[in-house]
Amino acid sequence: MKALWIARAQPFPLDTGDRIYTARLLRAAAQAGANITFTGFACEPADAVPADWPVQWRLVPGKPRGTLPSLMSTMPLVAASHATPAYRQLIDELAQQHWDFVVFDQYGLGWAMAPFLRARGGKAAPVLVHVAHDHEASVYASLVRGFKGSVFKHAGLWQNWLKTRAIERHIARTVDLVTAITPEDAQKFQVDAPRTASVVLTPGYDGIVSERTQMPAQTPRNVVMVGNYHWVAKSENLRQFVEAADALFQHNGITLHVIGGIPDELAEHLRRTSKATVIHGFVDDIASHFAQARLAIVPEAIGGGFKLKFLDYIFNRVAVATLTHAAAGLPPEIRASMVQAQDLQGLARAIVDAIGDDARLNSLQERAFIAAQSRYRWIDRGSDLLAAVRTARTADAIASQARA
Repeated sequence: MKALWIARAQPFPLDTGDRIYTARLLRAAAQAGANITFTGFACEPADAVPADWPVQWRLVPGKPRGTLPSLMSTMPLVAASHATPAYRQLIDELAQQHWDFVVFDQYGLGWAMAPFLRARGGKAAPVLVHVAHDHEASVYASLVRGFKGSVFKHAGLWQNWLKTRAIERHIARTVDLVTAITPEDAQKFQVDAPRTASVVLTPGYDGIVSERTQMPAQTPRNVVMVGNYHWVAKSENLRQFVEAADALFQHNGITLHVIGGIPDELAEHLRRTSKATVIHGFVDDIASHFAQARLAIVPEAIGGGFKLKFLDYIFNRVAVATLTHAAAGLPPEIRASMVQAQDLQGLARAIVDAIGDDARLNSLQERAFIAAQSRYRWIDRGSDLLAAVRTARTADAIASQARA
């Protein structure tokens, strides 16, 4: 099948969950038999793109708009910043070609649907697919509720939530197929758009798999937290967890190692106000940090969706501690193989209780690893996507015949 994949930018380097998900699903769909043309802005740096990537690139001239001009738009920030005149012109040009299906990757590309909707009803009309990374309206609602920063910034988040909710519902009700990253998100899209078909495409994993089977007894009392903290929800989750856990960790001889890109202001604040927290920023060798950790943490009180870091932790054979509601998308047997709590204070106490129990930690990581081994193959997700597109195309053809 011939496909057009419309996204914000080339998904490289692979340093955030949304980039990893787009890149791996894109490649898996190509490997499953789709002939894909990808359009979006060029990534930075340009040499981050692998030379052998199995798609054709149609890059948008120029760069996205800045934040200030985007604030004046009726669209959410991410949509307004990418809907430049150059990108709109390229979309109009590409819409003149024949495509079997067209992907709108993430809610910020809803503005690009218009020229393809005009082709609806014709025999050659493409199947329109929304690849969702989250149920964004729910994520933003959680962020608005949980944000504890300035009133001005809170008002901006609230405004962006209203815009996000509107465009996401419009997309879901207009496309032929929605892909969701978790069953929970699929249920939310079903409420938003009960007539739109959906398929759950949980992430795959093709990263490092640790060869160790047991955590060495001499492993220090380290816990590790990995992420990209430049997005406001991620930075707020980190700030709130350190606030809840740092003193307790310091009292119990536990060190929290925070790994990943982080705003300078937040990093400086945490270094100044915490005693048991070490800020590493981006690191080249994350496996060595996993090897020196007793637990890996997902303390995301704000947000939703599937956390790709779960798979990094599990396949690097580190036991996981998480908030119960943050484990969305994981099967029951993997959830049961984790230290869990309902809130941040409870999670910090649960980590203190578990940190010295070698037998428990080894059992948890082994059970999670065994349960995950056969579940997370990217090539399966590519095949599932193409199968769902074929089903949607057949259903659309039948509906067109009935209308005729």
